[in-house]
Amino acid sequence: MVEAVLIDLFSLPASLHNDIQGVLRNTLETIEKCSSTPAPFVYVMCCQMPESERKGEQESLFPALRDFQSMKEGLEVVCAQTTAAVLYTIKQILDEKDFSIIKVILPSLRKELMKVYIDHLFTAVYQFEFEDLKVASDCNNLQTIGPKREEQTVSTEDVALIRSEIQMHLKSLPSLKGELTILKSSLIPDDIFLHGFTTRTGGISYIPTLSSCNLFSSSKRRDPQAVVKENLRRLANAAGFNPENFHRVKTDHANAVCIMGKTEPDNYDGIVTNQKGVTIAAPGADCIPLLFADPVRKVCGAAHSGWKGTLLGVSMATVNAMVSEYGCNVKDILVVLGPSVGPCCYKLPRESAEEFHRIDPKCVRQFDSAAPYIDIRRATRIWTLLRITGLLYRASGAASWIFLVALLRETGASLTTAMKALGTHSQACST
Repeated sequence: MVEAVLIDLFSLPASLHNDIQGVLRNTLETIEKCSSTPAPFVYVMCCQMPESERKGEQESLFPALRDFQSMKEGLEVVCAQTTAAVLYTIKQILDEKDFSIIKVILPSLRKELMKVYIDHLFTAVYQFEFEDLKVASDCNNLQTIGPKREEQTVSTEDVALIRSEIQMHLKSLPSLKGELTILKSSLIPDDIFLHGFTTRTGGISYIPTLSSCNLFSSSKRRDPQAVVKENLRRLANAAGFNPENFHRVKTDHANAVCIMGKTEPDNYDGIVTNQKGVTIAAPGADCIPLLFADPVRKVCGAAHSGWKGTLLGVSMATVNAMVSEYGCNVKDILVVLGPSVGPCCYKLPRESAEEFHRIDPKCVRQFDSAAPYIDIRRATRIWTLLRITGLLYRASGAASWIFLVALLRETGASLTTAMKALGTHSQACST
């Protein structure tokens, strides 16, 4: 069932500007007459150029749209200078209402272009259907606006222009929930590694369940890759790394480790490197993000450790990879545990809790209950890190969403030519 209808009036023929209310009235009547389930919410998209650039026809277009909006319940007119700006504004409205099934009514020649915009600004969470914009209300005698082509293609140049338009609009948006903040641990030596932890602030993601600086997009989320890319650009600019050389782990809640420069596994929760000029990343929210740094061998790593990864020893697997691949001495490896869920708030079924109880009874509270509380941070230190003789660790301060950056510097080297290791955050409920 369609939950909302978008009527695209961009590229509307100038001859129809003077009768814009008639076009809208006929379109809405067509929706009501020809659709078995008309959507209660209708959004009209139109171009609003700066006053100095408006043509004569546009002078009568905007007052007419405003007047029509006041007369029609459930209809909202959204105007901006670009299609990207209008679509992103409407997306925010749709997300607030939790709508995902959308019909787009538009001139036939705009269909393929619109699909490119949608591919970049929306995810697979949404379902779109398209219908040609028509000017008659008789279902048996509808007239399509503009010429119709059997096959339409969008050129590579047009796709590039659309991407640029979207990037420019997202870049212009203000930071949400405050400015971007980077926290640090006192354990990592600043003369060798640049590192940091993000908070929930500083990005443009507005989805309530996500940090505004969300750095992960998937088909199950409403945050598109374009928004994540803009968040990453802002973070990279503040932290001093190249976002084009950004590599994040492909979490599987297990203990596989990727060695940069070798064949990449399909999924892995740890990553290590001695390469310069690359940024490596691992997520954390409920799960623990860990940063590994060897200032002697100039090797670093990042890992994502949830309760499954903790029991499987992903931290130890990451350390072992640094030792076996790069000749690190475990006594030289520094480990920072990033902020994660605390023992006050994390429950597991009794069967899983028993495994943590075997590691250390202090890892479990209310052990006799059906869902005991688990301290996965303590378990990580005991079960993995402290089993390796001489390994130094320190827990960082509490924060809900983090990233970890380690930048390997050489004397006189610029930040852009150094090696970096970065850990990012993901949605809390996903871990």
